[in-house]
Order: sequence, then C-alpha cells, then structure tokens
Amino acid sequence: QVQLVESGGGLVQPGGSLRLSCAASGIIFSSNAMGWFRQAPGKQRELVATINAFGASNYADSVKGRFAISRDNAKNTVYLQMNSLKPEDTAVYYCNSMRGLVARYTDWGQGTQVTVSS
Repeated sequence: QVQLVESGGGLVQPGGSLRLSCAASGIIFSSNAMGWFRQAPGKQRELVATINAFGASNYADSVKGRFAISRDNAKNTVYLQMNSLKPEDTAVYYCNSMRGLVARYTDWGQGTQVTVSS
C-alpha cells in the first residue's frame, strides 16, 4: 500500500524559508517521478514542482527561482526547499508520484500546512 507522509510545514514570515519533506513507502521510489502540489483555501490543488527519476526538475511559474525540489533515493524522500516565501504561498502542501503531469495516486497524504504571514 502506498503511503506518503509530508512534514516540515509551519508559520513563517514573508521572505522566510521552509524545507518540506515527503517520505514515500509502498512504491519503487527511485524509478518514480515525484511532485509537490499545494491547495490554498477555496482553490483547486495545483502542481508546484516535479522531479523525474534522473533528477531533472520543473516548476510552476509562480515559484520558479524561489523553490527547489530534490530527492534522496536512499531515504525514499523528496524535498521542497522554499525560499523568499510570500503570503500567496500559504496552502497545504502534498506530494505524490507523477504520471506525466498528473498525480499517480488518488489517495493523498495528510499534507503539511504552510502559512506565510507577518
């Protein structure tokens, strides 16, 4: 059974940084493209960043230059380093395995809340 456990969220001031982690189990992690999504209150879930099995990454325009996705295959973990945070980055952040540009699994983890506020 696939399990995705996100952590690392919190309350941070504008301009601050956070590093999110997502531990995956039940999948062959090293061969999976992974992605980070976020869902703000009243909005649809959106794709933020992806990283393929070879380490190549892509980002939504809204986070390009501020966020960095990485992975550690030995730990079955994908990370999202978030810098220069803005209030509009406030959301619950989720990870998932990717199938193209969509999430592979319909069962999501609990997510981790990121709140950017002064």
